[in-house]
Amino acid sequence: MRRPKYALVAYDVDAEDDEIWALCADAENLFGDPPPPARGTYELIGCAPEGELNKALTRARADGSAPLGSLVLEILDKEGERVEEWFLEDVRVLGDRPCARDLSLRDITVEARESPHNPYDYPQCPPLSPGYRLLGPEDEPWGACRDLAYVQDGRPDLVEPSVRLLGCAPRGALRTALDTGEEDLGHAKLIRLDTSGCTVQSAVEGELVAWIPSARGRGLVDLTLEPWSERPPTAAEQVWELWDDGRPAAPGLWAQCGVEGRRHWLSMALDHHEADKPDAEPGGTYHLEGRHITDDQGFFCAIGEAVNGPGGYFGWGIDALTDCLRGRWGAARPFTLVWHDAEVARTCLGLVPRTDRRPWTFEELLEVLVDKGIDVRLV
Repeated sequence: MRRPKYALVAYDVDAEDDEIWALCADAENLFGDPPPPARGTYELIGCAPEGELNKALTRARADGSAPLGSLVLEILDKEGERVEEWFLEDVRVLGDRPCARDLSLRDITVEARESPHNPYDYPQCPPLSPGYRLLGPEDEPWGACRDLAYVQDGRPDLVEPSVRLLGCAPRGALRTALDTGEEDLGHAKLIRLDTSGCTVQSAVEGELVAWIPSARGRGLVDLTLEPWSERPPTAAEQVWELWDDGRPAAPGLWAQCGVEGRRHWLSMALDHHEADKPDAEPGGTYHLEGRHITDDQGFFCAIGEAVNGPGGYFGWGIDALTDCLRGRWGAARPFTLVWHDAEVARTCLGLVPRTDRRPWTFEELLEVLVDKGIDVRLV
């Protein structure tokens, strides 16, 4: 059997901890990037449009549709006070018609994406609420509406293929289940292994639903697993290969990855952080290699490496960085951070166009560090 890339571990509550059910040579259909946020069609029912919404509606009547941008729906309580906000992004106004409930108002049809930062899947107004106050991205008033309706598009949901585990050598309870012809093979967790057989990262969890003899060797089987957890992103495969010999010994390997790969690198670094390792003494100096800080993920990969060495973690976002600066994550304040090739970050950060939240700029990151008492020296 080839060097196994994966271990299949028992998931059942009554199974022994970390009981290995099989070592597997490879896997198919394992990775799955989440689909881009789907655009949906919505109706703003009983709407009195103002400002840019009213202008876009006028253009849509003439041209068939009109772009609007981001739309904030401020949920109101029975007193007309704000309860919560809910967001639609990349909105395009499609048209309108008289409101059946009140002919002085309009039902406006729009196409848009739901923001991934919405507090829940669909806005719910409390009892006796007058509806929603409509705002632009800078809180400019765009009117009000009494209700929001989602128009079903009738498109079927995409079905992801099952994960196939290839060339598996079963053992323990799984071996017994296969030998006795059990139909229920149980629930399991798939773990990526490095070349020494140590855990790289948990990959997916699910139910074993089928098996066949494997063409990869006598006594081996191919298993079918139906995931119930999220699959690792496609970018995880490259990151796992870079960690294939264990935690990286060479600096800067994360720079080979794109944005999604760097994001997954940070999850790997967090998973492998030594939580019980004491902080270095205050007053130390750390060198931030800035040649590859072309995005905010690159900054966090680089600062993790600066403080805790290759593959190190020191936050994956501003809030996490702030937590790390409180101590117990490798460095105790005060300390000096020497930022090499800082002009790369000054030029690149904060410039990626986004429709929801703009990335942090170089100046904003610098301000956070300085506000926390870090002596940052740009070279």
